[in-house]
Amino acid sequence: MEAAMGLMRRIPPKHTETALSALLSLLPHHSSDLLSQVDQPLQVLCDMESGKEFILCEYNRDADSYRSPWSNKYHPPLEDAPQPSPELRKLEVEANEVFAIYRDQYYEGGISSVYMWEDENEGFVACFLIKKDGSKSGHGRRGYLQEGAWDAIHVIEVGPEEEGIAQYCLTSTVMLTLTTDNESSGSFNLSGSIRRQMSMKLSVSDGHLCNMGKMIEEMEGKLRNSLDQVYFGKTKEMVCTLRPPAELVTLPDS
Repeated sequence: MEAAMGLMRRIPPKHTETALSALLSLLPHHSSDLLSQVDQPLQVLCDMESGKEFILCEYNRDADSYRSPWSNKYHPPLEDAPQPSPELRKLEVEANEVFAIYRDQYYEGGISSVYMWEDENEGFVACFLIKKDGSKSGHGRRGYLQEGAWDAIHVIEVGPEEEGIAQYCLTSTVMLTLTTDNESSGSFNLSGSIRRQMSMKLSVSDGHLCNMGKMIEEMEGKLRNSLDQVYFGKTKEMVCTLRPPAELVTLPDS
């Protein structure tokens, strides 16, 4: 299992589904662990009742059905499927509305979904998802990329409230894939994933949604900076070493 997880951490996101399928065939007795621990590129389904798209993941799945955050119904229909409590469902609806605004301001489009459920410690867990297809045929508004995808998964465990304070544990994963293809630079592909965690004890006076939103905003800023330094920065360094810009190349005196 340890070797399998090490392998999956090194697989480009766009090949994750194929690699995971192969591992499930090789290690059927570890299937539940693999499915719960390996983050896959997010898929999308349309809720015909609301006319809105929602994101599919392990956190809104039961058997082969997925719960829509808009209608709170499973697709395809499933009897006796788990549902959040009325109080938590109310918070989930509000979170989806607020997170959609956040997504449009930061990502200029894309799809977002928020799911919540009770845990065993008298608290609850919230999953915030964003999928942005940055390709020319997707949600890309600038048209720079031939293909491109940004998948963000934020899972927050919220502990029970004690004297107006709650413990928040955030685990965030971002998967990035991009491909360019033009005459000046040729074909170029870059993909990778990054995961970070943070924990905070915060007052619930402003509400859970406000606290979770601040943590996600802070974490996404850190993840973007890390991706910029690790992937884009290192790639730029290698390219400039192998093919120095023209202004840095000095010609010998004639």
